[in-house]
Amino acid sequence: MMMQRVTAFLAPMAVEATLQIQQQRGMATLKAISIRLKSVKNIQKITQSMKMVSAAKYSRAERELKAARPYGVGAQQFFEKTDIKADEKEEPKKLLIGITSDRGLCGAVHTGVARFIRGELGKDETNTKVFCVGDKSRSILARLYGKNILMVANEVGRLPPTFLDASRIAHEVLKCGYDYTEGQIVYNRFKSVVSYQCTSLPIYGAPTVEKSDKLVLYDSLDSEVIKSYLEFSLASLIFYTMKEGACSEQSSRMTAMDNASKNAGEMIEKLTLTFNRTRQAVITRELIEIISGAAALD
Repeated sequence: MMMQRVTAFLAPMAVEATLQIQQQRGMATLKAISIRLKSVKNIQKITQSMKMVSAAKYSRAERELKAARPYGVGAQQFFEKTDIKADEKEEPKKLLIGITSDRGLCGAVHTGVARFIRGELGKDETNTKVFCVGDKSRSILARLYGKNILMVANEVGRLPPTFLDASRIAHEVLKCGYDYTEGQIVYNRFKSVVSYQCTSLPIYGAPTVEKSDKLVLYDSLDSEVIKSYLEFSLASLIFYTMKEGACSEQSSRMTAMDNASKNAGEMIEKLTLTFNRTRQAVITRELIEIISGAAALD
């Protein structure tokens, strides 16, 4: 009899404890969902703001790109008309200039450039050096090819690139002490607001240019003139590719932030629905407990 009384006494207490635990779990779940919902709403506000900022920067970058394209076209025509090629008999010394920036949240813009450079390093890692314009390319390449990184240009992407910035980069490339025979500038070529293409432009060192047979097309080209022109053409190509990369980056960031805002909106709808259902379940459970308690008193 004593055992039956103890069991009968403990049974209601166990039921009450279970109901309290369920209620506490329901409240904890509601609080967690509410915090998560508030966090996602804040993220959506940030992504929408970043989209608007990127849209304004993209419009400016597109206008400036149209003015910068003649610099790149003029410098490329010199190499095309003189038909410059590296001497296959000599051991090549290659230089890769990766045009990226210090800023992220713009899709796969920087990753594409780093992937292209990794592919070139995979072909000939020993005789290839990399000049990273922007910290993003350095951070991607440093783990596997840290010893191939010659120099890094930081503070790129915060402001629109200028010809002065390109001239400083070209000056550092030429005075770094690495006498390259040939190389490439790897960058993202802007095609449309939703499309860009990772491509490259060839560059050559002064000894390689002087060996070209078609330099006779130009009058009075001694070594000093060629050196001066190569300095200017390298700065022009870097300036042009930085403008292409900046325009591609802003358009990609605008698209990425638009997609992020849409994804946040979908998540907000799902969390709101879950919150309402959980709150309704908690209210229903509390009503059942109240009714059950009133019925037990009767």
